[in-house]
Amino acid sequence: MSDPEAPALPWQPYPPLADEERIVRAQAFATRMAMRRSCRAFLSDPVPQGVIEAAIRAAGSAPSGANHQPWHFAVLSTPEAKAALRVAAEEEERRFYGGRAGEEWLRALAPLGTGPDKPYLEDAPWVIAAFAQRRGGLDPAAAAQNYYVLESVCIACGLLLAALHEAGVATLTHTPNPMKFLNRLCRRPDDERPVMLVIAGHAAPEAVIPEHAMRKKPLEQILSWL
Repeated sequence: MSDPEAPALPWQPYPPLADEERIVRAQAFATRMAMRRSCRAFLSDPVPQGVIEAAIRAAGSAPSGANHQPWHFAVLSTPEAKAALRVAAEEEERRFYGGRAGEEWLRALAPLGTGPDKPYLEDAPWVIAAFAQRRGGLDPAAAAQNYYVLESVCIACGLLLAALHEAGVATLTHTPNPMKFLNRLCRRPDDERPVMLVIAGHAAPEAVIPEHAMRKKPLEQILSWL
């Protein structure tokens, strides 16, 4: 039940735009985002910390269940932290590709050319680990129940990727299976759930885009008008 006496602020309207300009803006954004690709070869060249901070700030603006913002982003940048991450991730990946994934899953991955070796975890200047918080709310000390946790964190990660792409930073999402080792490496509480790693940096000259990754479903397959 909503509280009619809860404090509220007036809606802050968007700048007035003609419908034609709204369409142009939406199409321009769609065009820019269509250029985003997963990168699996990174340079060690630095990316300013301010870019990462701004991208995570954008991620933190995502809608969330009850506005509890059930996410935490741990950023790894030191050689020691990234080396430890690579060792732990590749250990799980060797098990994954060694049989844990199953034949169907491995066949689906084959056109992308992925495997257990993840040098980009050390090469890229930044690795961002996204965690989902089951409890916390706006006051973590209160340990309130969070709602729609995974959905909220995934929306935030989408905004994070979009912000990094807008800044001209190459990215890759990586989800070693399982990921619980990230709690130890990132010094996060056991009740937080690691959701994904976002690797961020500049693409290396040898970076390629698998032809399979260029295949996107046409609009009529992903859209229904009701």
